Amino acid sequence: MMYFKDSVVGGVVLLIVFACWINARSGEAFGFDIHHRYSDTVKDFLTVDGLPEKGSLDYYAAMAHRDHLSKSRRLATTPAASPFLTFLGGNDTYRLSSLGFLHYSIVTVGTPPLTFLVALDTGSDLFWLPCECTSCARSLNSSSASGRPLSLNIYSPNNSSTSLPVPCNSTKCGQRRACAPRRNACAYQEVYLSSNTSSTGILVDDVLHLGTDANPQKPVNASITLGCGIVQTGDFLDGAAINGLFGLGMDEVSVPSILANKGLAANSFSMCFGADGIGRIEFGDKGSSSQRVTPINLEGRHPTYNVTVTQIALEKNVTDLEFSVIFDSGTSFTYLTDPSYSVIAEGVSFIYHYHLPRGVEFFHLLSSAAAARSSILR
Repeated sequence: MMYFKDSVVGGVVLLIVFACWINARSGEAFGFDIHHRYSDTVKDFLTVDGLPEKGSLDYYAAMAHRDHLSKSRRLATTPAASPFLTFLGGNDTYRLSSLGFLHYSIVTVGTPPLTFLVALDTGSDLFWLPCECTSCARSLNSSSASGRPLSLNIYSPNNSSTSLPVPCNSTKCGQRRACAPRRNACAYQEVYLSSNTSSTGILVDDVLHLGTDANPQKPVNASITLGCGIVQTGDFLDGAAINGLFGLGMDEVSVPSILANKGLAANSFSMCFGADGIGRIEFGDKGSSSQRVTPINLEGRHPTYNVTVTQIALEKNVTDLEFSVIFDSGTSFTYLTDPSYSVIAEGVSFIYHYHLPRGVEFFHLLSSAAAARSSILR
């Protein structure tokens, strides 16, 4: 998800890991497979009725409920003294097809704590929650047998003893923020590129409940700034991020930047997305010294997670072509401009004897100007 900002301060290194593995370099190793109770392997051995459909919202909700009770489920093995932070209850992320094919995680905010199912967005900065809403989603249609909608929590600063409004004269407000005089608070409005999609409200300080990425977790309460989203429009009402958006961008207001500025985690984070839609997120993960790195292009007034591509490889066919791309977890599909789109489309047609039409959902041809205006939240 992407929008244009007037100023950007600070930086966060984004480490995107598409596969996680462990190599045994010496000696013999013995191991065993661990399967989730809703996995295909378990269902093949057990005759169990009523399990949620794999990949559905209920499937992930059931897994998340179990995992939050145990507080110890892990998607990757790390040392007990891990310096990383993640969300309290687990580092799990879920790709939900019913909510825009975006990646979501369960976060806990406030005192007493409330949980929210938020979309993870590297293309924007502000973390906001639906809050004392005049226009926002309060439930989610369920695919369960009961057909009953799932209730969604709504954040309220008045109900959280640790919540404080950000005053208009705060340095957090800045020149690009307005003031809400009746609330004596700094106001915000984030407008996204999806048609008529926005979040409007005030900024507040409150506690984000995190934990060490270890077993067992050690709770870490981080004071952060978030948006109290009083009015949501467009896709935020029924299409995607209906229970909040977790901005992971480079601005000072993003959670990774706040954690780094407070000395709670290194100025970096990692996200790992599995082929089955289940992944993980960790704050402070700087990767390993042996891994390859790709520099981020920080030129311009509004730095994003922008990298330079120098080659396109389709099987053994390699084309030298340099262009820039943005890693944006708030975008469901990949969009390319010419000539990179034509190289891939013609290559697929030649190698696989399959004609890749213009405008298919995973590659979409846009001019440079249109790309800046096009909706990228689906």
